[in-house]
Amino acid sequence: MLTRSLEQPGRPWDSRRAVDPTRKRRLRLFVSLGAAVLLAGALVYTSLGAASDATTPSRLAAAASPSRSYRLTGRVMPGYHREADELVFGLRDRVGSASVRDTGIVPDPFRVGREVIVTVRKRGAVFIGEKDSLVTKCPSKFSSQVADNSS
Repeated sequence: MLTRSLEQPGRPWDSRRAVDPTRKRRLRLFVSLGAAVLLAGALVYTSLGAASDATTPSRLAAAASPSRSYRLTGRVMPGYHREADELVFGLRDRVGSASVRDTGIVPDPFRVGREVIVTVRKRGAVFIGEKDSLVTKCPSKFSSQVADNSS
């Protein structure tokens, strides 16, 4: 029977009984570092993969294609109204505006001046919102202007 080299120096190593403590620590270190790298990679992948680009009305008006859908973001302009089962409203940013027709549920905080995000497709000069894609962003308590006008 082979003995452990730590007990009797000069004797052959018995690989069935013990592992060198230095090698064991190094192995644990690399396994834990590998797990940490994998978890960090998964975190980055999910956080960046979940993000979606929302475009502004001025950018969308310049380069919208009828074959694609876009996430449009902007502030609601005064004068929104209902036509049958559609909500017709305008969105503006600092440079331009776009007209949107949306069917579906309208969030309670929807009002003039609120920032919204809606998934749209271009049809002529108007953007048609996908059903139930309208989301109202909460107003920031740090913004300098608070618009609480309702139409």
